[in-house]
Amino acid sequence: MNRKPIEESDEASTSAPAEHAFAILTPDYVLQAVEAQGFITDGRMLALNSYENRVYQVGVEDADPVIVKFYRPERWSEQQIQEEHDFTFELAEQELPIVTPWLNPEQKSLLKYEDMLLTVFPRRGGRAPELDNLDNLYTLGQCLGQMHRVGQASEFKHRPNLDIQTYGEDSVAYILEHMIPESLSASYQSLCDDLLKTIKGRFEAYKDVRWIRTHTDCHIGNILWRDDAPHFVDFDDARMAPAIQDLWMLLSGDRFQQIEQMTELVEGYEVFQPFDPRELHLIEPLRTLRMMHYAAWLSRRWDDPAFPLHFSWFNTERYWGEHILQLREQFALLQEPALKLTP
Repeated sequence: MNRKPIEESDEASTSAPAEHAFAILTPDYVLQAVEAQGFITDGRMLALNSYENRVYQVGVEDADPVIVKFYRPERWSEQQIQEEHDFTFELAEQELPIVTPWLNPEQKSLLKYEDMLLTVFPRRGGRAPELDNLDNLYTLGQCLGQMHRVGQASEFKHRPNLDIQTYGEDSVAYILEHMIPESLSASYQSLCDDLLKTIKGRFEAYKDVRWIRTHTDCHIGNILWRDDAPHFVDFDDARMAPAIQDLWMLLSGDRFQQIEQMTELVEGYEVFQPFDPRELHLIEPLRTLRMMHYAAWLSRRWDDPAFPLHFSWFNTERYWGEHILQLREQFALLQEPALKLTP
């Protein structure tokens, strides 16, 4: 049976389960976890915007603050987290602007405190890049070309692929079983069946496109712009994917604007790495899969008290109606010709 949607006025939208894995992260616990790694904290702590994991800025005596990430239990294995870290170290060795984890005296980046896995990062300032500046896009393209040159050198052995099964089919199945209102279930399922069929056809048509190690979640919130250059953070979602996955999220505006932006990105990209123009046909399929996955992510995390608190608009009749409308718009976009680069 489908779960009844929580209306915005319903008190349940802000109620929390009695216990959650992150409930243990009191200020004292966080400071003790950092001090257990050899730091002497000054008692200052600031919770940062992060929902999948929990991230804090912690003050350190006579030194810059550090950023500590506590990983959501049972999301990634230790091997998968370490593989993410190793990828960032590999990129940094090539002098790419990557914010890498701190290494303790034993040269370990994945740390433990009691039952929690955590990582400490140096604090790096910056602002979101201005993507309406074509020079910035050219620079981003150069950096991504360098990243992908490293990314294609080997494969992830433990981290999963960005695929139709996990991002699309599993997401739709979870939403149908747990979250979608009964009144919208049939239309949602029918639409998603059509979308997934179209996406499968597109991926089959370009099945020989190369899959490489990517950032995978390369939106402007994970890029810090300072000293006239981008600095990439948060490789938590890194997966094997087509190279275009790290490019398309930097696009915005109408079709003409996106063509102009993608052309600039690719010009910078090809300074270091050839770009396969066939991957432009995968932009809308990948965008659609991300939309499906995002809705399912919110659904799966709804028992985490942070989610009803910060995503109060989610899981209402209105939200699901708008989500279906957005997916219909995506279906129309999937029928249109792919973007083409200008000469």
